[in-house]
This record gives sequence, C-alpha cells and structure tokens, in this order.
Amino acid sequence: MKILYPLLTLLAFAVMSCEQKRPVDRFSDEQLKAYADELAHRYIITDGHVDLPYRLKMKNFRPEREYMGIPISSKEGDFDYERAKMGGLDAPFMSIYIPASNQHLDDKGSPIGGGKELADSLINMVTAIAGAHPDKFALAKTPQDIQEAFKAGKIALPMGMENGAPVGMDLANLKDYFEKGIRYITLTHGRDNQICDSSGDTTRTWNGLSPFGKQVVAEMNRLGIMVDISHVDDSTFYQVMKLTKAPCIASHSSCRYFAPTVRRDMTDDMIRELGKNDGVVMINFYNAFLDSTVVNQNKKNRIKLTALLDERKLNIDDDAAKPIIEQFKKDNPSLRTDVEMVANHIDHVVQLAGIDHVGIGSDFDGVDGELPTGLTDVSTYPTLIYTLLKRGYTEQDIEKICSGNLFRVWNKVIEVASK
Repeated sequence: MKILYPLLTLLAFAVMSCEQKRPVDRFSDEQLKAYADELAHRYIITDGHVDLPYRLKMKNFRPEREYMGIPISSKEGDFDYERAKMGGLDAPFMSIYIPASNQHLDDKGSPIGGGKELADSLINMVTAIAGAHPDKFALAKTPQDIQEAFKAGKIALPMGMENGAPVGMDLANLKDYFEKGIRYITLTHGRDNQICDSSGDTTRTWNGLSPFGKQVVAEMNRLGIMVDISHVDDSTFYQVMKLTKAPCIASHSSCRYFAPTVRRDMTDDMIRELGKNDGVVMINFYNAFLDSTVVNQNKKNRIKLTALLDERKLNIDDDAAKPIIEQFKKDNPSLRTDVEMVANHIDHVVQLAGIDHVGIGSDFDGVDGELPTGLTDVSTYPTLIYTLLKRGYTEQDIEKICSGNLFRVWNKVIEVASK
C-alpha cells in the first residue's frame, strides 16, 4: 500500500497536468478543427444580434403563406435553419429593428413614424415562425428557455429591439414589449431619439440621456429588460453606467482600438467600464467596424463611384446606373477583414475587462454581406472557435464566450428586477 499510494498520486498529477494543457497543445491542426466543431455543438451558442426579421420583411415574407420555408433552407442572406444547425447556433437574438426614418413622434409623444407598427409586425413574424415550425424553433424569454430548447434540439428565438423609439413617451409601452418577449432594447440607432443621443448623429440633442431616457433605464431595470448600449453616443454610455442597477450589454459592438474612425465602436475605457458593470461586449462581425482601413478604402470607392455616375449625369437609383455600379464593384471590390481580426477584438476585450465580459453579436443579415473571410454566415461559428483555440483559449473560455457570459448578465438582470 505504501508503494501504491505514491504511484496513484503521481498518476493523479499526470492526469491533472494533461487536463490543464490547452487544446492547442494537445491536438494536431486537423484535430483542433474537429474539436472546435464539437464544442460548437456541445455548448449553447448565443448571438446577440441577427437581423433576420427585417430582412424577411423587406422580402415581403409572410409565415402563413408559401414563403414559410425561407428560414428553414433559403440559402439567401446569412441565416436559415439548416446553416444555423451546421454552425451550432442555438439562440440568435432576433433583432426587432426600427430604422431612424420610422422613429418620429407627434406633439403628445406618441409614435407616428410607423415604428410601433413595424416593431409589432416583426415581433409577430418571429412568433409566427416559431409557431409554424414548433419542431425546429422555440420562443425564448429566459436563459432557462434557451437551455430547454437546446435539450430538445430546437433553435431558440429570443428577441431584442434595436431602437427604443416605439416606446414613445409612455413607460407603459416597455411593459407591453416585455410581455411580447422583448428582452433587450438598444436605446437608439443611427439618430438621436426621444431616449438618448446616438453615435451616428452629431446633433447632441440631449448630451447623453434625455430626462425621459433616464426613466426608461430605470424602468428597464425594474422590468428585467437588458439595457443595450450598442449604437449610443459615448456620453449616453457613461450616463447609463451611472444610472443602471443591473449589468448592461453591448449586443453587437466592436473595439474602437482597431477602428478609430468608427464612433459606433467602444473605446478602451468604455470596455473597462462595462466590465466593472459586470456587463458583456458582444463582438460585431461587420468589416467596417473591425478595421478602419476598410472604412477608409470603401469611402474612397464611394467617392470614385459618385464621380463616375456624375460624369454620365446619372443618379445611383437610375436603371442605367445599375450595370455601371455592378461593373465598378467587380473592378473595385470592398476590402474584407478575416476571422483573425474578429479574434483580435475578442482578445482586446479579454485583455481590458477579462474573459467574463465578451461574447458574440455578429450582425448577420444586417450588414449586406460585408463580413470577414471565414465568417460569412451562421454555419461558420466553428471557424471562430477554432481560431480562438489556436490562440490558447480553453474549453471553459469558449463556453463563456458562446453563452455563459450573456447568461450570467441576463440572469442578473432578472434577479435585479425580482427585487
């Protein structure tokens, strides 16, 4: 027994040492790719922002008619059921997107720009998709709902509203949207609204949150709706951080460190502050948000194209302009980033705020295909996981990035609301 005990101890240490080795140290490259695919299907993958509802709306999608199969196997856009299952995507937040053109209010503060009607139609669409395909999709209002759908082999469809304009000036509308399934609200979009200032505007209507916007943040905390600070002006962000009683999310934002010209991205200080708030930054895949080089080159291309059309006395919407535009695009392709740049953004958040504060918010179906090489649709999440494994991320890290961090924030928001 005296001999056996030291041997058992040595064996235990050897096993522990093997377990503590990073996957990149244990596997060949091909094995690592297979392992990444296995992890993509073993762990729940949440994506903070997928614009499927608005894309389908623009296609005049009607779930009750012949288009019912579109979200199953469409091969259009970036999302359908088959590709999502291939990529291991389990819970894409369906974006209830309200463009700035639909956010006008009347003198009494009621929405008159069609935003409320659009929001309701998109919510109804998501509900109808889940109802039409109950063997494949399930609505989700909590992390537990997502976990139950995952066990049943279904894709969960939680919803987040992009642009709080449909709330109008009536806090009761927040409860109405909560009851309809909205679980986060991006306070604004490309222009200042009645809630706050936008990173895409220069008007500085409120210098941050409006007086009503401060009430909105408090009411979202009370109800259990996650406050999403993607798209907001820097001043809005810092005011939200001071006011909120619950962690917040950036549902689809990247790091301004790599794209200094993109005010839509988050500065290093903002990332640290969101970490202190116990929130999560969900990295956006849009080429232009990942690298300012892409922004600058594509801006030059737009100027060249405009000059070309002006020479021919054509507007961009003219039928005669279409073949010219198509040829220009072939001759002057947009710059693209790649999956490594997305991993750079994840690395950066981890370095600034820690592994507990980063996630995925692709913006699939919302960026007109302007996506990194290797991350072109919802079938490609294993490629990102493989890239992270190569950089030394552990299995535990991958689980946190895929869903663990968002679930922690979401459950905390629910807990705060319950109090």
